[in-house]
Amino acid sequence: MIWGDFDISLLLPAFLAGALVLSTHVPLGQEVLKRGIIFIDIAIAQIAALGVITATVFGGELATWQVQLFAGLSAIAGATLIHRLEKHHARSLEALIGLLFVLAASGGLILAGYAPNSDELLHDLLVGQILWVDYEQLLWVAALYVPLLIVWFSVDCKQKPMLFYIVFSLAVTASVQLVGIYLVFASLILPALASRHITAPRKKLFFAYSVGLSGYFLGLMASLLFDLPTGAITVWTLLAIVLITKPLFNRTTEKTLVE
Repeated sequence: MIWGDFDISLLLPAFLAGALVLSTHVPLGQEVLKRGIIFIDIAIAQIAALGVITATVFGGELATWQVQLFAGLSAIAGATLIHRLEKHHARSLEALIGLLFVLAASGGLILAGYAPNSDELLHDLLVGQILWVDYEQLLWVAALYVPLLIVWFSVDCKQKPMLFYIVFSLAVTASVQLVGIYLVFASLILPALASRHITAPRKKLFFAYSVGLSGYFLGLMASLLFDLPTGAITVWTLLAIVLITKPLFNRTTEKTLVE
């Protein structure tokens, strides 16, 4: 894009989509990191994507809410299975979650061969189309996220594993539709990694949200200015922000402790 033609308003819906995703994924990602089940996010996201592909193949032309319902039910089923595996196979849980991801991904590839515009469908689910989200999409995602956030911050989901998995699966299902699987994983893990050594809960959340929002903004800017794939470059800008800010924060913390 030429600098003279740059219109910042083009970023607004996409940035709002990123902010919505981060609103749930930052606290969820911190809990995922604490539990040591890093790949649950990408596994649930892939299971939700499998639900979308299945609905597209077998349902034909479905309304958006029908596709979302199918994806949500798939994700909840996957989360329920992981919860059962956690109870009975805790030592092998991470390996089993990785296996679920591979099975869901390969199953999606098999089914996608029967879907119309299969290449485009797979690309959208993996990388997302964040630049093309509209306000209607943002409204229904916000309508889902508000009660999820209320539940998360008012009920101790950490002590209710099944409730954690339900909140997690519903949040990831919606975010996959907005930003794709790659950004879902990055949004959950990178801000959580950047803030993992902060002990004060509010400061931990604030720092993680700041990292996530900065990464999304820079990714969207780079995509528009240099004609780069939005989802892919935003993964990299999120990583860049983490690499830049984490050492700075650590130095500030060390200086405060010395003083």
